[in-house]
Amino acid sequence: MTAFFEGIQYLFVNILFAPLDFLRHLEPITWFGANTINWIFMIICASAIVYWIKQLRLFDDAGTENQDTTAHSFLK
Repeated sequence: MTAFFEGIQYLFVNILFAPLDFLRHLEPITWFGANTINWIFMIICASAIVYWIKQLRLFDDAGTENQDTTAHSFLK
C-alpha cells in the first residue's frame, strides 16, 4: 500500500510540479519571467472585464435591460 502512495508522491513532486520548480529557480534571475503565469491570468481577466463592460454598454444603449425594481421577485 505504501508503494501506491509513494507513486502518487512521485507523480506530483517529480512530474506535475516540475514546471513550477522551474519557475521557482528562475525567480532570482528574472522576476517577470518567474511570474509569467500571473501575468497571463491578469491579461485574461482584464480582457474578460473589458468584454463584459462592452456587452453591458451594448444592452444599456439598446434599452433591452429591464431595470424595474420589480424585475426580480425577491426585490418586492
